[in-house]
Amino acid sequence: MADHVGHHDSLVDKITEKIHGHDGSSSSSSSDSDDDSKPSKVDAVKSKIYRLFGRDKPVHKVLGGGKPADVLLWRNKKNSGAVLGVATVIWVLFELLEYHLITLVCHLSILSLAILFLWSNASTFINKCVVFLTSPPQIPEVVIPEKCILEVASALRIEFNRGCTVLREIASGRDLKKFVIVIAGLWFISIIGGCCNFLTLFYIVFVLLHTLPVLYEKYDDKVDAFAEKAMIELKKQYAVFEEKVLSKIPKGPLKDKKKV
Repeated sequence: MADHVGHHDSLVDKITEKIHGHDGSSSSSSSDSDDDSKPSKVDAVKSKIYRLFGRDKPVHKVLGGGKPADVLLWRNKKNSGAVLGVATVIWVLFELLEYHLITLVCHLSILSLAILFLWSNASTFINKCVVFLTSPPQIPEVVIPEKCILEVASALRIEFNRGCTVLREIASGRDLKKFVIVIAGLWFISIIGGCCNFLTLFYIVFVLLHTLPVLYEKYDDKVDAFAEKAMIELKKQYAVFEEKVLSKIPKGPLKDKKKV
């Protein structure tokens, strides 16, 4: 009788374990399905969020990554501060103190040559016990490699040709929207250029590049929401402008004529 009871209890335990195992597997499968469904829902929501300039990558990747992006986003505060400090010193020298480039180069060259000359001939004037001062300096030989110059020239040539191609497409009149945007941008830059000289304008752009990206990365959600509203309003105004003005302008040929 006891063996029968024990066998019955073991049978009940096995059935119970199977039931619990099935529930656990079903719950785990349901949880896995839920986990699988959650990322898809999150991705769907993220895809619907408006991003400035249509970006789908982090700001660091949009800026190209690497050291330039690290400098612009202040990943290393010492490097970013040093770059911005050098730019500020250059702007103060040439803009506020009205220093001229040729004068600055000549003065720096005179100072450098004087220090190297005195250091090289210091052994006749200074006690020879001071080894560091009496030993002549090792002046490095500065040589610009030809490969570096060719690479820079090639990069400039490619960018110049690309700019000419873009301007040719805009001037052809095939895309009126792009034409209007470029004209408005050039007009805005001309107004700013009339208010300040090139160096000040360059410094302003340089400072903005070191402030706007890091601020946008910090407050991207708020900026994107505001930009979405602004873009909706701009599209409405452009639609009105296109209906009243652009639609009356004759467009250029859509396709180039085939050569005979």
